[in-house]
Amino acid sequence: MALFTPTDEQTQVLDMVKDFCKKEIDPVARELEQKDEYPHEIVEKMKELGFFGFTIPEEYDGIGIDFVTYSLVIEEITRHWMSVAGILNSHLIMAYIVEKYGTEEQKNSFLPKFATGECRGGLALSEAEAGTDVQNISTKAEKNGEHYIVNGSKMWITNARYGNTFILATKTDTKIKPRYKGISLFLIQKGESGFIVQKDIEKLGYKGVKTSEIVFENFKVSSNQLIGGEEGKGFKQVLGGLELGRVNVAARGLGLARAAFEDAIRYAQERKTFGKPIAEHQAIQLKLGEMGTKLEAARLLTMNAATKLQEGERSDLEAGMAKLFATEAGFELSSEAMRIHGGYGYTKEFNIERYYRDSPLMLIGEGTNEIQKIVISKGLTEKYKI
Repeated sequence: MALFTPTDEQTQVLDMVKDFCKKEIDPVARELEQKDEYPHEIVEKMKELGFFGFTIPEEYDGIGIDFVTYSLVIEEITRHWMSVAGILNSHLIMAYIVEKYGTEEQKNSFLPKFATGECRGGLALSEAEAGTDVQNISTKAEKNGEHYIVNGSKMWITNARYGNTFILATKTDTKIKPRYKGISLFLIQKGESGFIVQKDIEKLGYKGVKTSEIVFENFKVSSNQLIGGEEGKGFKQVLGGLELGRVNVAARGLGLARAAFEDAIRYAQERKTFGKPIAEHQAIQLKLGEMGTKLEAARLLTMNAATKLQEGERSDLEAGMAKLFATEAGFELSSEAMRIHGGYGYTKEFNIERYYRDSPLMLIGEGTNEIQKIVISKGLTEKYKI
């Protein structure tokens, strides 16, 4: 891409990730995905290589890569198997929230363990009646001396089955108005009674990584596990974490778009009909031309959002645009790639059907694309205010 040239450090990290993907993911991805089997060996290798500390600062024993490099890493992993990127992303959003909003004790206690993967998990945020509408969560944390007692349930939680540490969103005040002021986050771990991983949820795609329901029944949480040490700050903390999450989802949409495009353009040059490669037929050329253009546009938007986030600037507008466009591109290009592959694209002998099943999730995750349009509109109105 002419407008972006990786630095030597970025190239070194990406070369390592590409080598990892080819050696560890490619040989097993199709089999594990079709069996919906968790990639335990891949995760252990990621721990050895320090992947779970990618964005964690070096002072906390992480690798400390910038967010632009991180988005490139997620794109690369997604190109090979999106589920692995999902395992990593939820964990690093958790780490980002602790780094940005946690107390010094919380940072020193947990970030080094996050970096090694000893403590690994994600966000316990969504509920059956509270996905996009975060303010509507009903899980409660009631103060009881030096502890809080948590009751409620969470849905669609990535890493719930095999992770051990999570950021939990609760209501510590159910009466305050506006409702978002009653939300608080806690850093919790498995092991105590009352933390129940109820069931794994069957999904269309995004196989291998387990998405689960968690139930809390009189689950005791120490007061020092309250993120930042102050109640009522959870909504702001969640929104801060989702800025990184949206850049990540944009990078995953980009990775899926790239996978679909690269598989399609290769197949179009190999497959022949009527005596010539289908890439020489105008109907296919029109598809490839549009696919390639959308791919590059998605990449530029994603890099722009990651750069804004890295520079510490407010990036909700850019992250929303990147998330919207890149995930729609992933969805559209996976569909077009299936058409180019014809009947073969509909079979499990090719990866196209996997991209096709994985891509709709990105339209929904980290805020639906309908919500992104509203966020973008508000941001544009503010930017061009008269």
